[in-house]
Amino acid sequence: MIFCARQFKFIFPRPALVMGIVNVTPDSFSDGGRFLDTEAAIAHGLELVRQGAEILDIGGESTRPGAAAVSEKEELRRVIPVIKALAAESRGGRPFGTPISVDTFKPAVARAALEAGASIVNDVAAGQSGPKMWEIVSEFRAGYVVMHGPPGLHDRLDGSEDMADAVGAFFVERLNAMEAYGVAHEQIIFDPGIGFGKNLEQNLQIIAHFGRFSTLGRPLLLGVSRKSFIEKLFGSGVNERLPASLACAILGVESGAHIIRAHDVTETVQAVRMAEAVLKRQKRPAPYEMTDGPAGDVPL
Repeated sequence: MIFCARQFKFIFPRPALVMGIVNVTPDSFSDGGRFLDTEAAIAHGLELVRQGAEILDIGGESTRPGAAAVSEKEELRRVIPVIKALAAESRGGRPFGTPISVDTFKPAVARAALEAGASIVNDVAAGQSGPKMWEIVSEFRAGYVVMHGPPGLHDRLDGSEDMADAVGAFFVERLNAMEAYGVAHEQIIFDPGIGFGKNLEQNLQIIAHFGRFSTLGRPLLLGVSRKSFIEKLFGSGVNERLPASLACAILGVESGAHIIRAHDVTETVQAVRMAEAVLKRQKRPAPYEMTDGPAGDVPL
């Protein structure tokens, strides 16, 4: 399976990619404005690459419930200088070798970000407001993250259906719809949208059945880092959710996730690589054989 994003190409199977998050926002639930300053955001992005991030996801508008809407002009002001600087970064005379994703549902912001050097559009709306985003993605041959969520960003989804089935059906419908606008299958990543319009049970259900999406033949992205559904289980604050975030990341990798989106890159890379090292060595266990010892003894 191949994923193409402009000049970048990833061939799977390969070790899972960790996508590092850079929120250029004053009101993100996770880092609350720490990287709103352009220079701080650039430095943070470079640090995440040093920690092992293989994709950077730059966002200028918080998508947490209750977040204030951001104008197109303001979102552009926040993210474009950061994307330009990271895209221009060089090491040892080589161009910056880390794909940059722009986290936006606004077509004009996506176009400007791609012109500034981004390679992927991470669209939480998945083109539900119209095909303009797909036309831009097709024009630039950019990678495209299709995220499942409600038509309104903060609407709630119906809790009566099998959420994994609903997500899978949505992906198939989007895949077919985008083809008519010139978006190739090789450009597409699927993200089931943990936390977007979903209650605790629906989020857990999606993680439990994540492997079902592998039949779609496209790379799968899992984004659980520090999300509020963890608080609903444990009552843990945003800075106390790393253990649960890592547990979900490992379960995702075991179920076939190709990309893990994370705030805590060092810890996530280590957890994912350990999981992969163990999974690589898994074999069907041979049955234990009884010895001539006392009944019930099993050699260990």
